[in-house]
Amino acid sequence: MICGFDEAGRGPLAGPVCAAAVVLPQDFPLDCLGDSKKLTPLKREKAKSLIFKQAVALGIGWASAAEIDEINILQASLLAMKRAFFVMLRVHPFEEDKSLTAIVDGLYVPDIPIPCRALVKADSLIPEVMAASILAKTARDRMMEHYARHYPEYGYERHKGYPTREHLEKLACYGPSPIQRKTFTVKSLPLKSPGL
Repeated sequence: MICGFDEAGRGPLAGPVCAAAVVLPQDFPLDCLGDSKKLTPLKREKAKSLIFKQAVALGIGWASAAEIDEINILQASLLAMKRAFFVMLRVHPFEEDKSLTAIVDGLYVPDIPIPCRALVKADSLIPEVMAASILAKTARDRMMEHYARHYPEYGYERHKGYPTREHLEKLACYGPSPIQRKTFTVKSLPLKSPGL
């Protein structure tokens, strides 16, 4: 069996990075999958529901903005994947199953106790990775909508923390929010509070 891994949130200036681990059954309907960035929000939500209903196993893991600042975005992404894997094992333990192997989208693999390989563009090639990509993206989007209720002036429900024009203008006006990644800077807009 294949455990697919992917993350969402490497590029934003704010918020956590989210990762998912997914094992699909052999008869999973592949037509609902695809690269999460290319699916419409409605198609992502439908696929997410089907993944939650039919997956053999799944887990979601996080690394906070503070952890990203402390260990860098690559290491935080791998940490979120490791956490997703162990969440998956807690919920869906595999009894001495030596046949479980992992495929990770990208160039690097998390430190987990099963065979693991990295594959560039796996999120558009491997169904389990596509599923992980969809779960990570929908979970992170929902988290950013949650943060938007706490920090409404930043518009997180729209841009999800990515460096859009709106986000950069809000940073220039209000300074960094508590979920800002302080090590991610924009040359024209240093991430410090106004007047400091």
